[in-house]
Amino acid sequence: MKSSRGYRWLGAYGLSILAVILLGAGMSRLGLGIAVVLAGEGVAQEAAPELAAGDGQNLGELFETLRAREEALDARAAQLDERADALRSAEAELSRQLDALTEAEAQLAATLKMTETASEQDLQHLTTVFESMKPAQAAELFQQMDIDFAAGFIARLRPEIAAELLSGLDPMVAYGISAVLAGRHARTPTR
Repeated sequence: MKSSRGYRWLGAYGLSILAVILLGAGMSRLGLGIAVVLAGEGVAQEAAPELAAGDGQNLGELFETLRAREEALDARAAQLDERADALRSAEAELSRQLDALTEAEAQLAATLKMTETASEQDLQHLTTVFESMKPAQAAELFQQMDIDFAAGFIARLRPEIAAELLSGLDPMVAYGISAVLAGRHARTPTR
């Protein structure tokens, strides 16, 4: 077996050799990096004037494109503002017309109510007139009326007066009036 002393020189020299190898590798890399940087500066200086001129031209075109786009957007915004104004005007006109329609509807409802009231008052007055007539005179008058019209009045008369009036009518007319009275509400829905 060899003593540990024999390998000691290898450790001392080995470290020196390793340091020289690493130093050489570092120097070669440093030299290569400097060469790349120096070569890159030359290329950058040669290309720089062309890039600067090209960039200015491209920037000018870009600026013109952006200005044209801004003008188009401004025109579109003006159109949208005009449209919004037209919509507001149309909405105001529609609101005014709706108010006028609501007012007209209220007036029509009042007129219809007044007409219905007047009509009902007229019917009530005629019913009172028929009730105050003698049954024979009323029967002659009812004999000439349309059956539906006559049935409407007989339905409004007090039952004892209606019975006397029907007994004075021609049997076929009395039957027709009775049939109309009986069937008036037959088609009324039950649900």
